[in-house]
Amino acid sequence: MPTRQLCRIFDVHPSGFYAWLKQPASRRARRDVKLTGLIKQFWLESGSVYGYRKLHSDLRDVGEKCGINRVHKLMKLEGIKAQVGYRKPRHRSGNQHVVVPHRLQREFNPMAPNTAWVTDITYIKTHEGWLYLAVVLDLFSRKIVGWSMQSLMTKQLVLDALLMAVWRRKPKSEVMVHSDQGSQYTSYEWQSFLAEHGLEGSMSRRGNCHDNAVAESFFQLLKRELRVSVKTVSHFGFIRSLHNLLFPQLSFYPN
Repeated sequence: MPTRQLCRIFDVHPSGFYAWLKQPASRRARRDVKLTGLIKQFWLESGSVYGYRKLHSDLRDVGEKCGINRVHKLMKLEGIKAQVGYRKPRHRSGNQHVVVPHRLQREFNPMAPNTAWVTDITYIKTHEGWLYLAVVLDLFSRKIVGWSMQSLMTKQLVLDALLMAVWRRKPKSEVMVHSDQGSQYTSYEWQSFLAEHGLEGSMSRRGNCHDNAVAESFFQLLKRELRVSVKTVSHFGFIRSLHNLLFPQLSFYPN
């Protein structure tokens, strides 16, 4: 059947049909192909962890302008999903703990080292179980000055990280140590350690992660830098990767 007759049957203009033959993919389709490729790249670089919000932010960082809903749609079409499917481990609540004021007040740029430190805990799900990492970061240099890892999230985990910081830095004057209101940081053992070593406590307001944004940012960059894959990494594998990244100078600089 002649082409023009088929065009009349399907109500398609012949010129539009011939233009489609020369370039079957529309501009938007070609754009979707490019964006999908970048989304896959950033997703793999995150260790198959990032969701559409983080990937949308990465696209904006490289100058690609598109809506967040478009990123979500392209991820859904390609079967790309954020790392989900397990719950954050729960821990028993203990006795009444000590909560100190939010003294840091988001002053994340002190004028000298050993003026303000921030500390936090993150958890890694490995095929051997949970692995917990506590760090202490100097806000002046953005340098990790103390860290500790254990298979249990106990008070000793954070105390060991802070002990390393005190031993390495040996501060001559009072240092503010900021944390969240986790049970490890509100324990009497933590408060006693601060008082014994001339440190001043500070805590984020309840439910406000932005009060400890520098520590949160460090953990995000650390996992991305190490390409953490919770499905395949072992305890030893993560410890070795972290050791290679942080030593010999024990430093890592988040933006």
